[in-house]
Amino acid sequence: MNENFYDVIVVGAGLVGASLALALNHAGKRVALLEGKPPMSEDLQQGWDARIYAISPANRHFLQQLSAWPGSERIGSVQGMQVYGDAGGEIAFSASDAGTRAEALAWIVENRWLLATLQQQLQASNVDCLFGTQASHLQTDARGAQLELADGRSLRAALIVGADGANSWVRQQLAMTTQVKPYQQSGVVANFNCERPHGQIARQWFTGGSILAWLPMAGNRISIVWSSPQPAALLALDAGTLANTVAAAGANALGQLEQITPPAAFALRLQQSQSMVAERVALVGDAAHTVHPLAGQGVNLGFQDAAQLALLIQGAPDAGDWLLLRRYQRQRSEAVTLMQQGCDGLYQLFHSKLPGLSWLRNTGLSLTNRLSPLKRQLARQAIGY
Repeated sequence: MNENFYDVIVVGAGLVGASLALALNHAGKRVALLEGKPPMSEDLQQGWDARIYAISPANRHFLQQLSAWPGSERIGSVQGMQVYGDAGGEIAFSASDAGTRAEALAWIVENRWLLATLQQQLQASNVDCLFGTQASHLQTDARGAQLELADGRSLRAALIVGADGANSWVRQQLAMTTQVKPYQQSGVVANFNCERPHGQIARQWFTGGSILAWLPMAGNRISIVWSSPQPAALLALDAGTLANTVAAAGANALGQLEQITPPAAFALRLQQSQSMVAERVALVGDAAHTVHPLAGQGVNLGFQDAAQLALLIQGAPDAGDWLLLRRYQRQRSEAVTLMQQGCDGLYQLFHSKLPGLSWLRNTGLSLTNRLSPLKRQLARQAIGY
Protein backbone atom coordinates (compact mmCIF):
# COMPACT_ATOMS: atom_id res chain seq x y z
CA MET A 1 0.00 0.00 0.00
CA ASN A 2 1.22 3.49 -0.88
CA GLU A 3 1.54 5.27 2.47
CA ASN A 4 0.81 8.62 0.81
CA PHE A 5 -2.42 7.47 -0.90
CA TYR A 6 -5.78 7.78 0.85
CA ASP A 7 -9.37 7.07 -0.01
CA VAL A 8 -10.23 10.54 1.30
CA ILE A 9 -8.29 13.55 2.51
CA VAL A 10 -10.44 15.95 4.53
CA VAL A 11 -9.13 19.53 4.62
CA GLY A 12 -10.36 21.28 7.76
CA ALA A 13 -10.74 19.70 11.21
CA GLY A 14 -13.62 21.76 12.54
CA LEU A 15 -16.82 20.10 13.71
CA VAL A 16 -17.99 19.01 10.26
CA GLY A 17 -14.59 17.92 8.93
CA ALA A 18 -13.73 15.99 12.10
CA SER A 19 -17.10 14.20 12.12
CA LEU A 20 -16.72 13.24 8.45
CA ALA A 21 -13.21 11.84 9.02
CA LEU A 22 -14.51 9.76 11.94
CA ALA A 23 -17.52 8.50 9.95
CA LEU A 24 -15.28 7.44 7.05
CA ASN A 25 -12.89 5.73 9.48
CA HIS A 26 -15.84 3.80 10.92
CA ALA A 27 -16.66 2.77 7.34
CA GLY A 28 -13.18 1.26 6.94
CA LYS A 29 -11.76 3.93 4.63
CA ARG A 30 -8.18 5.19 4.76
CA VAL A 31 -8.49 8.85 5.76
CA ALA A 32 -6.21 11.80 6.39
CA LEU A 33 -7.40 14.93 8.18
CA LEU A 34 -5.47 18.12 7.40
CA GLU A 35 -5.70 21.16 9.67
CA GLY A 36 -3.49 24.24 9.73
CA LYS A 37 -4.12 24.91 13.44
CA PRO A 38 -2.78 22.75 16.29
CA PRO A 39 -5.27 20.52 18.17
CA MET A 40 -7.19 22.06 21.04
CA SER A 41 -5.27 22.11 24.29
CA GLU A 42 -7.13 24.66 26.41
CA ASP A 43 -8.59 23.70 29.78
CA LEU A 44 -12.24 22.98 29.07
CA GLN A 45 -13.19 23.52 32.69
CA GLN A 46 -12.24 27.19 32.58
CA GLY A 47 -15.14 29.50 31.77
CA TRP A 48 -17.84 29.10 29.16
CA ASP A 49 -17.65 29.16 25.37
CA ALA A 50 -19.66 31.93 23.69
CA ARG A 51 -19.79 29.83 20.50
CA ILE A 52 -22.65 27.40 20.99
CA TYR A 53 -24.70 25.22 18.66
CA ALA A 54 -28.28 23.95 18.70
CA ILE A 55 -27.80 20.32 17.61
CA SER A 56 -30.84 18.62 16.09
CA PRO A 57 -31.99 15.12 17.15
CA ALA A 58 -30.84 13.63 13.83
CA ASN A 59 -27.34 15.05 14.26
CA ARG A 60 -27.15 14.09 17.92
CA HIS A 61 -27.80 10.51 16.75
CA PHE A 62 -25.08 10.88 14.08
CA LEU A 63 -22.54 12.02 16.69
CA GLN A 64 -23.59 9.32 19.13
CA GLN A 65 -22.90 6.69 16.45
CA LEU A 66 -19.36 8.09 16.29
CA SER A 67 -19.08 8.00 20.13
CA ALA A 68 -18.55 11.75 19.82
CA TRP A 69 -21.47 13.10 21.84
CA PRO A 70 -20.08 14.98 24.87
CA GLY A 71 -20.86 13.31 28.18
CA SER A 72 -21.14 16.61 30.00
CA GLU A 73 -23.57 18.26 32.36
CA ARG A 74 -22.93 21.43 30.38
CA ILE A 75 -25.38 20.39 27.64
CA GLY A 76 -28.72 22.21 27.60
CA SER A 77 -31.90 21.13 25.85
CA VAL A 78 -34.56 23.06 23.98
CA GLN A 79 -37.97 21.70 24.88
CA GLY A 80 -39.94 24.54 23.33
CA MET A 81 -39.63 27.73 21.32
CA GLN A 82 -41.34 31.10 21.54
CA VAL A 83 -41.10 33.58 18.64
CA TYR A 84 -42.25 37.19 18.88
CA GLY A 85 -42.91 39.52 15.96
CA ASP A 86 -42.31 43.26 15.87
CA ALA A 87 -45.98 44.24 16.32
CA GLY A 88 -47.61 41.78 18.70
CA GLY A 89 -47.48 38.58 16.66
CA GLU A 90 -46.21 35.45 18.36
CA ILE A 91 -46.00 31.68 18.05
CA ALA A 92 -44.94 28.92 20.45
CA PHE A 93 -44.30 25.25 19.80
CA SER A 94 -42.59 22.29 21.44
CA ALA A 95 -41.08 18.93 20.52
CA SER A 96 -44.41 17.25 21.30
CA ASP A 97 -46.09 19.36 18.59
CA ALA A 98 -44.02 17.48 16.02
CA GLY A 99 -45.86 14.24 16.76
CA THR A 100 -42.59 12.32 17.07
CA ARG A 101 -40.71 10.68 19.92
CA ALA A 102 -38.02 13.34 19.91
CA GLU A 103 -36.83 14.14 23.43
CA ALA A 104 -36.22 17.80 22.54
CA LEU A 105 -36.21 20.25 19.66
CA ALA A 106 -32.43 20.56 20.00
CA TRP A 107 -29.51 20.30 22.40
CA ILE A 108 -27.33 23.31 23.19
CA VAL A 109 -23.62 22.41 23.14
CA GLU A 110 -20.53 24.57 23.49
CA ASN A 111 -18.20 24.50 20.50
CA ARG A 112 -15.05 23.56 22.42
CA TRP A 113 -16.69 20.70 24.32
CA LEU A 114 -18.00 19.17 21.12
CA LEU A 115 -14.77 19.73 19.19
CA ALA A 116 -12.67 18.29 22.03
CA THR A 117 -14.84 15.15 22.11
CA LEU A 118 -14.41 14.70 18.36
CA GLN A 119 -10.64 15.15 18.66
CA GLN A 120 -10.47 12.58 21.45
CA GLN A 121 -12.17 10.06 19.19
CA LEU A 122 -9.82 10.96 16.34
CA GLN A 123 -6.82 10.21 18.55
CA ALA A 124 -8.19 6.73 19.17
CA SER A 125 -8.97 6.13 15.48
CA ASN A 126 -6.92 5.16 12.42
CA VAL A 127 -7.32 8.61 10.88
CA ASP A 128 -3.98 10.23 10.02
CA CYS A 129 -4.36 13.61 11.74
CA LEU A 130 -2.02 16.20 10.23
CA PHE A 131 -2.48 19.17 12.55
CA GLY A 132 -0.41 22.32 12.16
CA THR A 133 0.07 21.47 8.49
CA GLN A 134 -0.80 23.78 5.60
CA ALA A 135 -1.68 22.74 2.05
CA SER A 136 -0.01 24.69 -0.74
CA HIS A 137 -1.39 23.26 -3.99
CA LEU A 138 -4.25 21.04 -5.18
CA GLN A 139 -4.45 19.27 -8.52
CA THR A 140 -7.02 16.78 -9.80
CA ASP A 141 -7.45 14.50 -12.79
CA ALA A 142 -9.73 11.62 -13.73
CA ARG A 143 -7.64 9.15 -11.72
CA GLY A 144 -7.33 11.03 -8.44
CA ALA A 145 -6.26 14.18 -6.62
CA GLN A 146 -2.85 15.34 -5.46
CA LEU A 147 -2.32 17.65 -2.48
CA GLU A 148 1.00 19.40 -2.00
CA LEU A 149 1.85 20.43 1.56
CA ALA A 150 3.84 23.44 2.67
CA ASP A 151 6.48 21.17 4.22
CA GLY A 152 7.20 19.59 0.83
CA ARG A 153 5.21 16.38 1.21
CA SER A 154 2.83 15.20 -1.48
CA LEU A 155 -0.36 13.23 -0.76
CA ARG A 156 -2.73 11.56 -3.18
CA ALA A 157 -6.34 10.53 -2.70
CA ALA A 158 -9.38 9.32 -4.56
CA LEU A 159 -11.28 12.27 -3.08
CA ILE A 160 -10.46 15.61 -1.46
CA VAL A 161 -13.15 17.09 0.80
CA GLY A 162 -13.17 20.79 1.55
CA ALA A 163 -14.40 21.25 5.12
CA ASP A 164 -12.38 24.40 5.62
CA GLY A 165 -15.04 27.02 6.24
CA ALA A 166 -16.75 29.85 4.42
CA ASN A 167 -13.45 31.12 2.98
CA SER A 168 -12.53 27.61 1.80
CA TRP A 169 -9.00 27.24 0.40
CA VAL A 170 -10.07 24.07 -1.41
CA ARG A 171 -12.92 25.88 -3.16
CA GLN A 172 -10.62 28.73 -4.18
CA GLN A 173 -8.00 26.36 -5.64
CA LEU A 174 -10.56 25.02 -8.09
CA ALA A 175 -12.14 28.44 -8.76
CA MET A 176 -15.56 27.03 -7.84
CA THR A 177 -18.12 29.81 -8.32
CA THR A 178 -19.79 31.08 -5.16
CA GLN A 179 -22.71 33.46 -4.75
CA VAL A 180 -22.43 35.68 -1.67
CA LYS A 181 -25.14 37.93 -0.26
CA PRO A 182 -24.01 40.08 2.71
CA TYR A 183 -26.75 40.88 5.21
CA GLN A 184 -25.03 44.09 6.41
CA GLN A 185 -25.41 42.72 9.94
CA SER A 186 -23.24 40.87 12.44
CA GLY A 187 -24.22 38.25 14.97
CA VAL A 188 -23.21 39.33 18.49
CA VAL A 189 -22.82 36.35 20.85
CA ALA A 190 -22.40 36.16 24.63
CA ASN A 191 -23.56 34.06 27.60
CA PHE A 192 -25.48 35.19 30.68
CA ASN A 193 -26.72 33.94 34.04
CA CYS A 194 -30.46 34.43 34.48
CA GLU A 195 -32.40 35.60 37.50
CA ARG A 196 -35.38 33.38 36.64
CA PRO A 197 -35.43 29.81 35.20
CA HIS A 198 -35.43 29.66 31.41
CA GLY A 199 -37.63 26.55 31.44
CA GLN A 200 -35.60 25.04 28.57
CA ILE A 201 -37.37 27.44 26.21
CA ALA A 202 -35.61 29.14 23.29
CA ARG A 203 -36.87 32.65 22.68
CA GLN A 204 -36.56 34.85 19.61
CA TRP A 205 -37.59 38.43 18.93
CA PHE A 206 -37.93 40.04 15.49
CA THR A 207 -37.68 43.78 16.10
CA GLY A 208 -37.84 44.99 12.49
CA GLY A 209 -34.21 46.11 12.50
CA SER A 210 -32.57 43.17 14.28
CA ILE A 211 -33.19 39.62 15.50
CA LEU A 212 -32.44 38.54 19.06
CA ALA A 213 -32.31 34.88 20.09
CA TRP A 214 -31.93 33.45 23.61
CA LEU A 215 -30.89 29.81 23.76
CA PRO A 216 -31.17 27.83 27.03
CA MET A 217 -27.86 26.45 28.24
CA ALA A 218 -27.24 23.97 31.04
CA GLY A 219 -28.14 25.35 34.44
CA ASN A 220 -29.83 28.71 34.60
CA ARG A 221 -27.87 30.30 31.76
CA ILE A 222 -28.61 31.49 28.25
CA SER A 223 -26.52 32.13 25.16
CA ILE A 224 -27.61 34.96 22.89
CA VAL A 225 -27.22 35.65 19.18
CA TRP A 226 -28.15 39.23 18.38
CA SER A 227 -28.20 39.88 14.64
CA SER A 228 -27.62 43.62 14.52
CA PRO A 229 -26.70 46.25 11.92
CA GLN A 230 -24.70 48.07 14.65
CA PRO A 231 -22.60 45.39 16.39
CA ALA A 232 -19.90 47.88 17.42
CA ALA A 233 -22.36 49.70 19.67
CA LEU A 234 -23.18 46.48 21.51
CA LEU A 235 -19.54 45.41 21.78
CA ALA A 236 -18.62 48.78 23.28
CA LEU A 237 -21.01 48.39 26.24
CA ASP A 238 -19.63 47.41 29.63
CA ALA A 239 -20.77 44.07 31.06
CA GLY A 240 -23.54 45.49 33.23
CA THR A 241 -24.97 47.74 30.54
CA LEU A 242 -24.90 44.96 27.93
CA ALA A 243 -26.71 42.60 30.32
CA ASN A 244 -29.39 45.22 30.98
CA THR A 245 -29.72 45.97 27.26
CA VAL A 246 -30.15 42.29 26.38
CA ALA A 247 -32.66 41.80 29.20
CA ALA A 248 -34.72 44.82 28.14
CA ALA A 249 -34.69 43.76 24.46
CA GLY A 250 -36.19 40.44 25.61
CA ALA A 251 -38.94 42.12 27.64
CA ASN A 252 -37.14 41.10 30.87
CA ALA A 253 -38.57 37.61 30.34
CA LEU A 254 -35.96 36.03 32.64
CA GLY A 255 -35.44 38.93 35.02
CA GLN A 256 -31.99 40.39 35.49
CA LEU A 257 -29.08 38.97 33.49
CA GLU A 258 -25.40 38.72 34.41
CA GLN A 259 -22.76 38.51 31.66
CA ILE A 260 -20.43 35.51 31.99
CA THR A 261 -18.54 35.63 28.66
CA PRO A 262 -17.28 38.68 26.77
CA PRO A 263 -19.27 39.44 23.61
CA ALA A 264 -17.94 38.65 20.16
CA ALA A 265 -19.29 39.37 16.69
CA PHE A 266 -19.20 37.70 13.28
CA ALA A 267 -20.41 39.02 9.93
CA LEU A 268 -23.58 37.45 8.53
CA ARG A 269 -23.94 36.43 4.91
CA LEU A 270 -25.80 34.03 2.69
CA GLN A 271 -23.33 31.97 0.66
CA GLN A 272 -23.92 29.16 -1.79
CA SER A 273 -21.40 27.45 -4.06
CA GLN A 274 -22.74 26.91 -7.56
CA SER A 275 -21.81 23.25 -7.08
CA MET A 276 -20.87 21.20 -4.02
CA VAL A 277 -18.69 18.92 -6.16
CA ALA A 278 -15.97 19.04 -8.80
CA GLU A 279 -13.62 16.46 -10.29
CA ARG A 280 -12.37 14.42 -7.29
CA VAL A 281 -13.56 17.11 -4.85
CA ALA A 282 -16.58 17.58 -2.58
CA LEU A 283 -17.47 20.48 -0.29
CA VAL A 284 -19.19 20.15 3.09
CA GLY A 285 -20.43 22.58 5.73
CA ASP A 286 -19.65 26.29 5.45
CA ALA A 287 -17.28 25.61 2.56
CA ALA A 288 -20.39 24.76 0.53
CA HIS A 289 -23.07 26.96 2.11
CA THR A 290 -23.84 29.40 4.89
CA VAL A 291 -27.25 30.52 6.19
CA HIS A 292 -28.58 33.27 8.43
CA PRO A 293 -28.38 32.03 12.06
CA LEU A 294 -32.01 32.91 12.86
CA ALA A 295 -32.98 29.21 12.59
CA GLY A 296 -29.76 27.88 14.10
CA GLN A 297 -29.33 25.37 11.27
CA GLY A 298 -25.87 26.11 9.85
CA VAL A 299 -23.91 23.40 11.66
CA ASN A 300 -26.84 20.98 11.34
CA LEU A 301 -26.72 21.27 7.56
CA GLY A 302 -22.97 20.61 7.72
CA PHE A 303 -23.34 17.51 9.87
CA GLN A 304 -25.91 16.15 7.44
CA ASP A 305 -23.48 16.83 4.56
CA ALA A 306 -20.92 14.71 6.42
CA ALA A 307 -23.38 11.95 7.32
CA GLN A 308 -24.76 11.55 3.80
CA LEU A 309 -21.39 11.78 2.04
CA ALA A 310 -19.93 9.14 4.39
CA LEU A 311 -22.91 6.88 3.76
CA LEU A 312 -22.45 7.14 -0.01
CA ILE A 313 -18.70 6.48 0.18
CA GLN A 314 -19.06 3.60 2.65
CA GLY A 315 -19.54 0.83 0.10
CA ALA A 316 -17.87 2.50 -2.88
CA PRO A 317 -14.58 1.10 -4.24
CA ASP A 318 -13.73 4.57 -5.57
CA ALA A 319 -14.53 7.35 -3.08
CA GLY A 320 -14.16 10.02 -5.76
CA ASP A 321 -16.28 8.42 -8.48
CA TRP A 322 -18.04 11.18 -10.42
CA LEU A 323 -21.46 9.51 -10.35
CA LEU A 324 -21.18 9.14 -6.56
CA LEU A 325 -20.32 12.82 -6.20
CA ARG A 326 -23.26 13.79 -8.38
CA ARG A 327 -25.54 11.73 -6.15
CA TYR A 328 -24.22 13.63 -3.13
CA GLN A 329 -24.90 16.92 -4.91
CA ARG A 330 -28.49 15.92 -5.70
CA GLN A 331 -29.20 14.62 -2.20
CA ARG A 332 -27.99 17.74 -0.43
CA SER A 333 -29.01 20.53 -2.80
CA GLU A 334 -32.73 20.42 -2.00
CA ALA A 335 -32.32 20.47 1.80
CA VAL A 336 -29.70 23.23 1.64
CA THR A 337 -31.70 25.37 -0.81
CA LEU A 338 -34.91 25.04 1.20
CA MET A 339 -33.16 26.06 4.42
CA GLN A 340 -31.37 28.99 2.78
CA GLN A 341 -34.51 30.25 1.08
CA GLY A 342 -36.55 29.81 4.25
CA CYS A 343 -34.11 31.73 6.46
CA ASP A 344 -33.55 34.43 3.85
CA GLY A 345 -37.29 34.78 3.29
CA LEU A 346 -37.93 35.27 7.01
CA TYR A 347 -35.11 37.79 7.22
CA GLN A 348 -36.51 39.78 4.28
CA LEU A 349 -40.07 39.55 5.61
CA PHE A 350 -39.20 41.02 9.00
CA HIS A 351 -36.88 43.70 7.62
CA SER A 352 -39.17 45.01 4.88
CA LYS A 353 -40.66 48.48 5.41
CA LEU A 354 -43.45 48.06 2.86
CA PRO A 355 -46.78 49.50 4.09
CA GLY A 356 -49.06 46.90 5.66
CA LEU A 357 -46.40 44.18 5.75
CA SER A 358 -45.84 44.53 9.50
CA TRP A 359 -49.52 43.76 10.12
CA LEU A 360 -49.42 40.86 7.68
CA ARG A 361 -46.33 39.13 9.12
CA ASN A 362 -47.47 39.49 12.73
CA THR A 363 -50.99 38.34 11.94
CA GLY A 364 -49.46 35.38 10.11
CA LEU A 365 -47.41 34.42 13.16
CA SER A 366 -50.42 34.53 15.46
CA LEU A 367 -52.64 32.68 12.98
CA THR A 368 -50.05 29.91 12.58
CA ASN A 369 -49.98 29.62 16.37
CA ARG A 370 -53.67 28.66 16.27
CA LEU A 371 -53.38 26.15 13.40
CA SER A 372 -52.13 22.78 14.68
CA PRO A 373 -51.09 21.32 11.27
CA LEU A 374 -48.85 24.32 10.54
CA LYS A 375 -47.36 24.25 14.04
CA ARG A 376 -46.68 20.54 13.64
CA GLN A 377 -44.82 21.20 10.38
CA LEU A 378 -42.75 23.96 12.00
CA ALA A 379 -41.84 21.70 14.91
CA ARG A 380 -40.90 18.85 12.59
CA GLN A 381 -38.72 21.22 10.54
CA ALA A 382 -37.01 22.43 13.72
CA ILE A 383 -35.99 18.93 14.80
CA GLY A 384 -34.96 17.81 11.32
CA TYR A 385 -37.83 15.48 10.39
